[in-house]
Amino acid sequence: MDSVAGMTAAIWIGCAVASYLLGSIPTGFLWAKACGIDIRTIGSGNIGATNVMRALGKGPGITVLLIDALKGFLPVFLAPRLFMLFQLGGNEDTVKNFAATLQILCCVCVIAGHNWTCWLRFKGGKGVATSAGALLAFLPLPLLCGLAVWGVAFAIWRYVSLASICSAVTVPLATWFITNNLSLTVFTTVLSAVAIWKHKPNIQRLLTGTENRVGRTPSH
Repeated sequence: MDSVAGMTAAIWIGCAVASYLLGSIPTGFLWAKACGIDIRTIGSGNIGATNVMRALGKGPGITVLLIDALKGFLPVFLAPRLFMLFQLGGNEDTVKNFAATLQILCCVCVIAGHNWTCWLRFKGGKGVATSAGALLAFLPLPLLCGLAVWGVAFAIWRYVSLASICSAVTVPLATWFITNNLSLTVFTTVLSAVAIWKHKPNIQRLLTGTENRVGRTPSH
């Protein structure tokens, strides 16, 4: 029993650390740095895909977006399968519950790694793409609802930040209606609250009318 508990603890700790470190890779910063640019000194100063797109163009921006989403997807998708592979005792329901909890842990850690990367003095991105990748592996239907709302909001207002905030509000509501699971709803509510909080500068600019719209000359 002690060896089983030890192995379980090792898997949990290892997955948490690996998720954080994977999430902490500052994709946008590294891509811009390779082009001779410090992305933190341009536009909003954020290292995420939107600011990369403004500084370097659609190609690099979309690539950074996909890589950041992949960072979120991989640990959340792989970690529970690793846990199930070892089959560390207990009945099937217990193992599945542990695996689901491990997904939540990996989701939190990979997003934390992106938002507060240790490589840039714990100043990272807003976590939208990484959160989307993580939820794709864990709660795909609520994510699809959020993406649909993002698309509609963006089409109407052309603000990436406002579309992201609308999407963040949608995901926990969709989680509740689709899963009827209070724990998952609370979990996605916390993730959404963090995402909205990370958009605080954007919200201030939206209120003052100085937020940049896609397809328009940036406001000064």
